[in-house]
Amino acid sequence: MLKTVKTASPVQISLPQLVGLRAGVGVVKGPKSPATATRGGGHRSRFRGRGMEFAEVRAYQPGDDVRNIDWRVTARRGTAHTKLFHEERERPVLFALDYRRPMFFATRGCFKAVLASQLAAVLAWGALAQGDRIGGFLFSEEGHIELRPAGGRRGVLRLLQGMVSDPVWSRPAHVPFDPHRRLAETIQRLARVVRPGSRIHLFSDFTQWDDDVEKHLALLSRQADVALYFLFDALEVELPGYGNYRLSDGERDLTIATDQARTRREFHQAFKAHRARLEVFCRNRRLLFVPVATDSDPLQVLQNGRSGHGGN
Repeated sequence: MLKTVKTASPVQISLPQLVGLRAGVGVVKGPKSPATATRGGGHRSRFRGRGMEFAEVRAYQPGDDVRNIDWRVTARRGTAHTKLFHEERERPVLFALDYRRPMFFATRGCFKAVLASQLAAVLAWGALAQGDRIGGFLFSEEGHIELRPAGGRRGVLRLLQGMVSDPVWSRPAHVPFDPHRRLAETIQRLARVVRPGSRIHLFSDFTQWDDDVEKHLALLSRQADVALYFLFDALEVELPGYGNYRLSDGERDLTIATDQARTRREFHQAFKAHRARLEVFCRNRRLLFVPVATDSDPLQVLQNGRSGHGGN
């Protein structure tokens, strides 16, 4: 029977809880990517280099190792050709977590940021079992934190400690912030720190998704194997039934009326359009897409490769 995660707090994460998620790795196979690009003890890269397994012969290019020149093909074709090999190497796995303010929200289950952190922890422990090197990229309105990939248990613990100690967990709830830090800029910065052949797990609700985000993600996917985890809450999928609902940020109140069927329909259609755009992009680029509702269990999400909540 698949175990479930008991969240100590729906609005916070702790190191003991994230460390404890290692126990669930044995029952989690993890969602499979539609594209396999890898590095790592037992992982074969789609990138060509020196290695044990022959891949192909192509025309010699400046910078190629002259020791790999295929003299028979060179003599037959009259121009220099070199052998290429599949490169066997340890794989860097990077966990990119969106800690911007929209991720600190939920009406059920736990904050999107909490669930994203739990998912990352389970996957990180699984990557350790595969012999991969673990790194992190944590971003928010305040800035970003880079954790270079490191091997062994040390790499996982450094990621978990970085997540727990990120200042976003202790920031004042009602202090004004700059909403103009674009998601596209973050993806572009992420692309600059990723090494070819890496695996990237990106956790976000993908607010500010636009053409620039798609452009930078498309470029990123050319050098890395990318998986997108789309975090959402039930209230973002559909407005509640007829009535007047009071919302508050602790200082100001707002009342919304949901008695108009047209309003509820347009709200739901906006969510569907957002999700559909993400799915179509991932399908066209052969990226893994995993939708995750805030009341999902992270072990079940990773076991099934989906959230279990359609949000359609």
